[in-house]
Amino acid sequence: MFYWVMKHVLVGPLLRLAYRPWVEGRKNVPRRGAAILAGNHLAVIDSFILPLMLPRQVKFLGKSDYFTGRGVKGRITAWFMTGIGTIPIDRSGGAASEAAIRTGLRVLAEGDLLGIYPEGTRSPDGRLYKAKTGVARMALESGVPVIPVVMVGTDEAQPVGRAVPKFMPLGARIGEPLDFSHLSHKATDHATLRRVADEIMEAILALSDQEYVDVYAATEKASTAAGRAPTPATRYLPTRRPPR
Repeated sequence: MFYWVMKHVLVGPLLRLAYRPWVEGRKNVPRRGAAILAGNHLAVIDSFILPLMLPRQVKFLGKSDYFTGRGVKGRITAWFMTGIGTIPIDRSGGAASEAAIRTGLRVLAEGDLLGIYPEGTRSPDGRLYKAKTGVARMALESGVPVIPVVMVGTDEAQPVGRAVPKFMPLGARIGEPLDFSHLSHKATDHATLRRVADEIMEAILALSDQEYVDVYAATEKASTAAGRAPTPATRYLPTRRPPR
């Protein structure tokens, strides 16, 4: 109930007025049944804009830090994240990663839409980064379709370090569902998980105008913080040949 009040009464109308959201490919999201919405992640506002454009609720997996902030800002952030259906997860790795996957699988088992950012964190510079294999694991274990999503303009509206996004039209492109159900028997095979994760990123890249960087976004953030030069990017994944 809180989600729908937020979307249609308290926050949604204001966001629609400020950002005039648009969407391409909405028909690719099923009207019922479980599916994974796998998208690029350019800004915090991504998780607010996408649900506005879909008739169904999207349940996102989000870092637990959003729910533990202090002061007025921390309380407002936690309230907003709860209101848009974000489920807090620990992203510290190891056992926490397994718990996050189990949480995602529970959402899918309930027949809901699961929103996930395969890069694992927000892009530090607007480029698209290598996917972690958690999204592949959830797709193979659940057998549900994976729907690639690309957010457009959110990095311009809310660049890194900006708390309040500037007002401008924001949108999303939604691609055709990807079916990996034939690989469900390989849900624990690392090579298969890597291949599936890369295929998902290829589908996201095909919808976007981003460059691709074949390292994890968290690794690039650490590298930048250490003063190293940015990792070179391409317009295709290394597993694919560039067009002739």
